[in-house]
Amino acid sequence: MTGPARTFAFRFDPAFRPLLGLLGVRPETAWVRVDADEVRVRFGPWRLRTRRSNVAGVERGGPYRWWRVIGPHLSMADAGVSFGSSTAAGLCVRFVEPVPALLPGRWVRHPGVTLTVVDPDDLGRALTGPSAG
Repeated sequence: MTGPARTFAFRFDPAFRPLLGLLGVRPETAWVRVDADEVRVRFGPWRLRTRRSNVAGVERGGPYRWWRVIGPHLSMADAGVSFGSSTAAGLCVRFVEPVPALLPGRWVRHPGVTLTVVDPDDLGRALTGPSAG
């Protein structure tokens, strides 16, 4: 990917906005930014940052059950993390090397993240398309 960073907004289901707002997750504090070298995710107070070269693959998912996706979640099945603001659709991003996201520090790492952005397909193309360099 060449050119400036691209920012992808999270999709917010109206029913869950008040709860997410209490957690500090609002449209202005929830986004995914992809540039030639890096992927950064902000979900209210939670952050994830990794090299684009660490993205192993992506898979579109959804619709989801609200109790499995709304808010920050840790999957007990695979230790993946979900940053969810909608039940409609999302993108599961798998990593070559697990990354920290839910807890401060680097001792809890996740092999993947599910992101409920407005356009999961466009984010998937940005993550898997050619990068500069």
